[in-house]
Amino acid sequence: MYQKLLLAIDPEDDGEGKCAIEAAMELLADDGELHLASVYHPGGGGFFPHVTEEAPEQKEAEVHKTLDLLVRKYLPLDHNATLHVVAGNAGEKLVGLAGQLGADLMILVSRGSSGRWPLRRATVEYVSVNAPCRVLVLPALEKGDTAAGGRVSKDAEP
Repeated sequence: MYQKLLLAIDPEDDGEGKCAIEAAMELLADDGELHLASVYHPGGGGFFPHVTEEAPEQKEAEVHKTLDLLVRKYLPLDHNATLHVVAGNAGEKLVGLAGQLGADLMILVSRGSSGRWPLRRATVEYVSVNAPCRVLVLPALEKGDTAAGGRVSKDAEP
């Protein structure tokens, strides 16, 4: 069992969020800490990089609200989670957050289904190589798939 678990969540994919939280609950010690993180890209639109669709504070609040909803829907009532919403490069931010928290394990979903979630193959590879902790990569869900099996990119034995 793990004491500090960091879970990277696509705030726009409820099904993958549910499966990731379920997988985390199987691996988290009874007195362990659960941290949910989402990284968003604060960049601007097209040819005008200084013009953003919405203010960074607004986007951060929106993502935080979505994470909070996922926690309330899928996290057992006897557990708490700390939410982290950060802007920037997903791989770098997740690796940095894992180090800052002293995480024992980071769980990622290999690919979110929305176009705005920046967690893609290169990010998963970057995190797997650079994370200061073990990394568990759950496969992306197919439509209608609710299994939470995964493959391990670093030794996932406690």
